[in-house]
Amino acid sequence: MTEPDYLDRTRTAWGKMSEDFLEPGRRAWAQETWTWGMWNIPESELNALGELSQFAGMKTIELGCGTGYISAWLAKLGAEPTGIDPTPEQLANAKRFQQEFGIDFPLVEAYAENLPFGDESFDFAVSEYGAAIWSDPYLWLPEAARVLKPGGRLVFLRNGILTALCTPSGTSPATPLMVRDYFGLNRIEWNQDDPEEFLLAYGPLIRLLRDSGFEIENLIEIQAPKDMKVRYDYVDSEWAHRWPSEEIWCVRKR
Repeated sequence: MTEPDYLDRTRTAWGKMSEDFLEPGRRAWAQETWTWGMWNIPESELNALGELSQFAGMKTIELGCGTGYISAWLAKLGAEPTGIDPTPEQLANAKRFQQEFGIDFPLVEAYAENLPFGDESFDFAVSEYGAAIWSDPYLWLPEAARVLKPGGRLVFLRNGILTALCTPSGTSPATPLMVRDYFGLNRIEWNQDDPEEFLLAYGPLIRLLRDSGFEIENLIEIQAPKDMKVRYDYVDSEWAHRWPSEEIWCVRKR
């Protein structure tokens, strides 16, 4: 498969941003509890994963692992994780944390649209941002289905649809007004310096998931706590307390 036309831009951008995510990555590796997204909502509140003891012995894959903290959390639960990412600098940070925290698992330089694994290799797949927003869903979702065993689950977190509809640019905060068309929504270029983002509208995403062999189990729209600060300029907690800035999709391969 030829690399997607956006991949080099994504790889370059995340290579430049890798230093910015070093300390947040270290803090995440040190966590003993699973939290989700920019608001760090505990898994115990959202219940996206179900009983955590189920992960013991599972073969898992993190799609767009970045610094690898989710795979590290899975390893702490007794899983056998594999992290994949197309950006060498991000994987270098993940390897650094493996040595620092004494948690070892395979890290593979690859991209979610063309996974170097056989069919039905994994019990569970996860993407918190990563492939969920920086890979073409028409490419990565069928690949995730291919490498999952029948009955295997995929859980992915992406930006909320309303975030895209209400945000003028990547450096402008979300507004109470819609500034972007909903129909035709998928590939978004916020500005020339950032990687392109993919955010497929609900109807096409549901059809794609079903066509890829998934059954939808849950959609969790995250509500931010009031008066919480985040490092990103495009949304604040006042907006994200009223409207979901992030959403978690939980699906299972038929």
